[in-house]
Amino acid sequence: MRCNRPARAAAAAAFAAALPPLYWVGAAAGADIEAGRQKALVCFACHGSAGNSANPVVPSLAGQPAQFVSMELFQFREGNRKDPQMTPLAANLSNEDMNDLAAYFSAQKQTPSGHRTEPANAAIALKLAEQFHCVQCHGPALLGQQHIPRLAGQQFEYLKSQLRGFKAQTRADLDGNMTSAAQALTEKDIDVLVDYVAGLGTP
Repeated sequence: MRCNRPARAAAAAAFAAALPPLYWVGAAAGADIEAGRQKALVCFACHGSAGNSANPVVPSLAGQPAQFVSMELFQFREGNRKDPQMTPLAANLSNEDMNDLAAYFSAQKQTPSGHRTEPANAAIALKLAEQFHCVQCHGPALLGQQHIPRLAGQQFEYLKSQLRGFKAQTRADLDGNMTSAAQALTEKDIDVLVDYVAGLGTP
């Protein structure tokens, strides 16, 4: 998960410049968490109550950085990222809707997925996370920051499908860093990393 900071910054700046002004400021200034809760009711069917998914192929949204949530909704709305369920749901979201949803989900307490990491994978994964710079972009505890998602405790099958998608270059990628990093990952690397990351936060 290599992090090329200059390239990421340039890509993010260009992307931000193309967005409606309310997209970036809403989550920090004026987004309505209660309105977001009401708007999120339809999301619970797939993403779980308060955004804690119980479905291994559907991501949890609780505790994700607000900017990440709103950015992904924007990408679904604009067609940059595609999904049979999310694309039609996001199609009619306003900037206000996206920011309210982002504010709500980011304020929710994450429930760990319950996945238990194989002990043999834990030490190997730590080295891989350093080697591929996962902790530099996603944070030391992999909790995410700004437009970069929280990975810790995320659903196992979802994480695996996303890494495979980046490697196959079929998954939308804001700045190209994940696509670039995933090219060096073997299938074994993906299994080890995902097993470790999905288990973070599980007692």
